[in-house]
Amino acid sequence: MRGFRAGVAALAAVAALAGCGDAPPTPWASPTPPAPAPSVSPEAARPVPVRQAPAVTYPARGHRQWRTAPGSARPAGRSGTLLRYRVAVERDIAGLTPAAFADAVTATLSDPRGWTGGGTLRLLRVGPGHAYDFTVYLATPRTRDALCGSGLDAYTSCRRGDKVVLNVARWVKGVPRYGAPLPVYRQYMVNHEVGHRLGHGHERCPGRGEPAPVMQQQTLGLHGCAANPWPYRDGRRYSGTPGVYDDPLPAPDGGRPA
Repeated sequence: MRGFRAGVAALAAVAALAGCGDAPPTPWASPTPPAPAPSVSPEAARPVPVRQAPAVTYPARGHRQWRTAPGSARPAGRSGTLLRYRVAVERDIAGLTPAAFADAVTATLSDPRGWTGGGTLRLLRVGPGHAYDFTVYLATPRTRDALCGSGLDAYTSCRRGDKVVLNVARWVKGVPRYGAPLPVYRQYMVNHEVGHRLGHGHERCPGRGEPAPVMQQQTLGLHGCAANPWPYRDGRRYSGTPGVYDDPLPAPDGGRPA
């Protein structure tokens, strides 16, 4: 036994002199087992699918039949005259439910920068069968022409009497060179046309680099102003001088088969 241990010591000394690092473990020492790799359940390792919103499709000309969204629980605005509105989507428009469109409209009209921000107006969305003061329509391009009664256009949105008509082509595609994301342009659409229903006329850009008044025809051109969807800024009504520009009407971009 004494000779065996001496032999092991001699081997360790040789290894150290050869630059091989630590001496090898003694034959009676148990090696340390490697740490087990962390386990992941098959369910946790499975990728989470991302749900894509369906594409909104529509024909150029719908059938003027409507789906009306349900009402909301409470009015927007803290005080003032109460106006009731309903929201309707043309049945030919696919990929967007009346409730989803109505929620986008109501979120815009409920924003404190919107028309209720002055404290003199409240707006309440009502559902089918309830009395209302105006209707916000999402219409196909040619139905837009029929509701607006302003000739062939198929591009812009409009207001005619108690009809606030939003063109689905603009809701889906926006306008080129607007300079802001599509959700911002949609807010502008809602506030501009509802602004007409509230009695406001068109306005002009107050100066290059300034925010565009919401009643400026931003769909047709900004004229040096920056895109702006809100009638109130910093708690105050923001406006420009009354007037319009002689902007050409873009060619209709029609629709996509539903």
